[in-house]
Amino acid sequence: MRYLALACDYDGTLAAAGRVSEATSAAVRRLRASGRKFLLVTGRQLGDLLTVFKDVDLCDWIVAENGALLYCPATREEKCLADPPPVELIRELQRRNVPLAVGRVIIATWQPHETTVLEAIRDLGLERQVIFNKGAVMVLPSGVNKASGLVTALSALELSSHNVVGIGDAENDHAFLRLCECSVAVENALPMVKETADLVTAGDHGAGVVELIDRLLDGELADVQPRLTRHHILVGTQENGQEMRIPPYGVNILLAGTSGSGKSTLATGLLERMAEHGYQFCVIDPEGDYEYFEGAVVLGDSQRAPSVEQVQQLLKKPHQNAVVNLVGLPLADRPKFFSALLPRFQELRIKTGRPHWLVIDEAHHLLPSGWEPAALALPPELMPLMLITVHPNQVADAILTTVDVVIAVGNAPDATLREAAGPLGQETDTLSSLPGALEPGEALFWSKRSSGGPLRVRIAPCRMERVRHRRKYAEGDLGPDRSFYFQGPEGKLNLRAQNLLFFMQLAEGVDDGTWTHHLRRGDYSKWFREAIKDEVLADQASQIERQAELSPAESRALIKEVISEHYTLPASSPAA
Repeated sequence: MRYLALACDYDGTLAAAGRVSEATSAAVRRLRASGRKFLLVTGRQLGDLLTVFKDVDLCDWIVAENGALLYCPATREEKCLADPPPVELIRELQRRNVPLAVGRVIIATWQPHETTVLEAIRDLGLERQVIFNKGAVMVLPSGVNKASGLVTALSALELSSHNVVGIGDAENDHAFLRLCECSVAVENALPMVKETADLVTAGDHGAGVVELIDRLLDGELADVQPRLTRHHILVGTQENGQEMRIPPYGVNILLAGTSGSGKSTLATGLLERMAEHGYQFCVIDPEGDYEYFEGAVVLGDSQRAPSVEQVQQLLKKPHQNAVVNLVGLPLADRPKFFSALLPRFQELRIKTGRPHWLVIDEAHHLLPSGWEPAALALPPELMPLMLITVHPNQVADAILTTVDVVIAVGNAPDATLREAAGPLGQETDTLSSLPGALEPGEALFWSKRSSGGPLRVRIAPCRMERVRHRRKYAEGDLGPDRSFYFQGPEGKLNLRAQNLLFFMQLAEGVDDGTWTHHLRRGDYSKWFREAIKDEVLADQASQIERQAELSPAESRALIKEVISEHYTLPASSPAA
């Protein structure tokens, strides 16, 4: 279920002439019987609302006073979200003969007194905003509106605004309608509200709300989804200059390419933009590639594995993203851990619709081709899903058949697409006109739903990739499997460098024979390519390794120099 709550304005939307019809109340009951929540978002003062709305218990939360006051009908709990109105402003407006209604936070009057209200605020030097609601004039603290109040109410329900439909009719509804995943205007709404809404009902007032509820219960507003392009996530730019975007719901992605091809860079950019849009994600990270991702809490490290319960508790917070680092878990135990985590994702998705994205790195390890899930182990609630892998044909068919979009990166994207085509149920002849070799920073984008072939896309840059690489590879712990080991020509040593800092420290201390042994074998460039995942650094190191005339001291200095060009090491490092 995508939409788990309906946020509804009162006057002019749920109510006509201040009253709610029995047919409208009955529709709200049907909505709640489906397991969805109903939130009333109104500019009215709470006491006033309670006198006119007899079915107030239909609401899970009421956002009153245009976002300044919360009320829970089930517990009769009230919560002010801002300071009371300034006494001096009330006195000044009364002195100027402005008719007032004063609430816990709000001061309300009517047009044409807005000019007098603004002059009084200016003359007193107060920080207050004026919000209009058709003929009403409301004075509130800066930043307080229906959207801010709705966010607080949704947090109490552990829901995201991306799982909410909002419906309204007037100027003061713009803020909360923009917040909701799908915004709806009733037929009697102001023209500007209709113009910016994703959907306009045929019915007015309560009849429009009934219409929306029936459509929501009947088909989850699936027919409206193509209009919700304001939420789409940027991938990059096509050759014709047109942006390539993906919808945030209903699409599963396979991101594939050779080792060191830029998969994590592209994935990081997509995650950044998901976070900017407010979509919650959970990254399953077997190799610690995302342990320095900003905007997410990392659970687990090289010393200890996370628990399923820790992941579940963290994801209960709607705005908290998670990276589940499995480096501290033995390789053989990782698929079992992931299988134990899947039912918890299912529970959370059913209850809250989150996390909105599940990202599985090294998917061929966690979901290998031999994996055959039970009927309930792969629920549809796992969508959207992003799989990241070097080997598409080694991922379980049960997972690959759900993929809608393939993004291929690296030196052989055509081979990657052909490898994925079979498991995806696509004929390879659809790939007959593949573009030529890709430039750095490009990818091939292929959608099963499109009749055309793959498209060349210039990947949108990500902000934190440079920081992520610098911290992870320079100072982090890559784990035993991805560390470099100085062993020497006779294998007498076993000096582990778990990152570039330790690599340079050990390189300064090992004897010339050990250094030269690994240099001539090409071990340094191989490690940079496969473990550090830096093709440019690996190519530069490979050029140094091929210069047989260099002395050990000279080759050390050159390797140190190329590392320093790419990674900022701490000042205490011998490479600094």
